[in-house]
Amino acid sequence: MKSYKYLLLVILTVLFSCSSGNTTFANVDAGKPDHSKWTDLLQKHVDSKGFVDYKGMINDKDMLNAYTSELSANPPQESWSDDEKLAYWINAYNAFTVKLIVENYPVESIKDLNPGLAIPTVNTVWTKKWFKIGGEDFSLDRIEHKIIRKEFDEPRIHFAVNCASFSCPPLRNEAFIAEKLDAQLDEQAKEFINDEVRNKISKNQVEISQIFSWFKGDFTNGQTLIEFLNKYSKVKISADADVDNMDYDWSLNDSDK
Repeated sequence: MKSYKYLLLVILTVLFSCSSGNTTFANVDAGKPDHSKWTDLLQKHVDSKGFVDYKGMINDKDMLNAYTSELSANPPQESWSDDEKLAYWINAYNAFTVKLIVENYPVESIKDLNPGLAIPTVNTVWTKKWFKIGGEDFSLDRIEHKIIRKEFDEPRIHFAVNCASFSCPPLRNEAFIAEKLDAQLDEQAKEFINDEVRNKISKNQVEISQIFSWFKGDFTNGQTLIEFLNKYSKVKISADADVDNMDYDWSLNDSDK
């Protein structure tokens, strides 16, 4: 009877650990990654508009691989602050996305890397587990949806994570770090929302990125979407303004175009 109870406890523990989106890795003896390495790469190969010189990144592939390996070996720990954890996960999402493109370049779109039988949210380039963090198999989807969106009440992350596409918020040309995270996220929000290419805003009518439709619940937690936009928009939008969404351009955010 005791052995049965012990076995049941083990099974429940395994099931719980597999179903959770843990942001910390208690059993990993790790330090903290040096995000300045990521800043060096970004400042060298990302222009002021957020477009990426992927050919340059390929030339510095060893540096990119060294940084992503450091991320893999040094996942967040319980002792880290929330800002340290969030900065880590944003950088990890962006760095592994760039690595994905570098390893498959040239491509016209990240969606070209979808499996033959692609099923939205189930079987895509984003759900594929192709890298490791803390010894665990990871996908881009797990970072964004199972960790960042689940564990952090922070809608501004949608302007920080980059999906390697033209309509995505531009890739910031420096790493996110805990000491500057709030200011960095504010800058990303202001720059994206006021970007006249990706959002067209006037007092009585707005045509905005589909990001605001796909993740509407993240932006309307205790407020309307227009109230959220007005926190960052240079043009103050009327509460009853018409709201439409722009088409999303999935072409690669390649500076060599």
